[in-house]
Amino acid sequence: MDVKQWITTQAQALGFADCGFLSVHHPLFAQQMQQLQLWLDKGYEGQLQFMHNNHHLRANPAELVEGAKTIISVRMDYLTQAPTPRAVTDNDLPNQGIIARYARGRDYHKTMRGRLKQLALKIESMLPEWQHLNIGSEQDFVFRPFSDSAPIFERPIADAAGLGWTGKHTLLINKQAGSFFVLGELFISLELPDDAPVTEHCGSCSACIDICPTQAIIAPYELNASACISYLTIEHDGTIDLKYRRAIGNRVFGCDDCQLICPWNRYANITPVEDFAPRNNLDKSSLLDLWQWQEADFMKNTQGSPLRRTGYVNFLRNIAIGLGNAPASQEVIEQLQSKLGVHSEMLDEHINWALSEQAEK
Repeated sequence: MDVKQWITTQAQALGFADCGFLSVHHPLFAQQMQQLQLWLDKGYEGQLQFMHNNHHLRANPAELVEGAKTIISVRMDYLTQAPTPRAVTDNDLPNQGIIARYARGRDYHKTMRGRLKQLALKIESMLPEWQHLNIGSEQDFVFRPFSDSAPIFERPIADAAGLGWTGKHTLLINKQAGSFFVLGELFISLELPDDAPVTEHCGSCSACIDICPTQAIIAPYELNASACISYLTIEHDGTIDLKYRRAIGNRVFGCDDCQLICPWNRYANITPVEDFAPRNNLDKSSLLDLWQWQEADFMKNTQGSPLRRTGYVNFLRNIAIGLGNAPASQEVIEQLQSKLGVHSEMLDEHINWALSEQAEK
């Protein structure tokens, strides 16, 4: 327990809000495999084909890192500014291109893995002092950091390790910190005792289910990812179904609505990690500003940013939908027309949809 407390203190000094510990042989993994298969059988994964792969590694994380005994699960707060409690204020800015709050700064995956490596090296430096504890510290030290970068049950591990409970929107919620945080894992070869899960505190609240613009939260704790705006604007490649376009509104990368409305986020913390600070005005850019980015601008302005994931043409597709949903404007119509026939038939189809929405208004 002293070793765990020492590691937690070091983790917090590196900018992690908290960490929990779980054995690589925990029974959780077999249970999660059953739930994953049921979810896949319903077709909720959309184009997320990777969810069908490497099931043996998801079920047996010990095979992912040979010699690993314990998973250290960490969370890192990412808000740089406190949102208005229980208010989806993004809807009040119809001409602004809304980017999910985690994605406005540097790509957190790099930050997370870099700091987890630093944590591992700090642990390694203490091994001589822990040799009498019978936790494997006399063996060669093995470690590997992860952040959304391998077939790992990330959120269920954090849940089982006591970092929070799984909310009805399927994100992790922490009683002292809400849900505006990202997760990572450090696999290590030391054998440390498991932490215990915490009690869930959603009660009868259904705010996240009720607010979801596309009704992607089918039931409590059940998400149809293929209908979620985060999936549609980030992961989905190509044409976005007509039935979702008005609901997407002005969100051009991700969606925070289910978190913004959650009463627990009145306790959300401001991050001490500078990498989350918004870059290139991504917290306050208009749709038209973003629409005027050429591909070279996109590549320059998204260097080291999660926004790269969409690719330039899909990014324009998302902005075209936002412009179609924006208030009627002759300038918007002219700007939309300026990119017709320039990139792809898929983009043209979204531009034409946006033009018809503008004309109707």
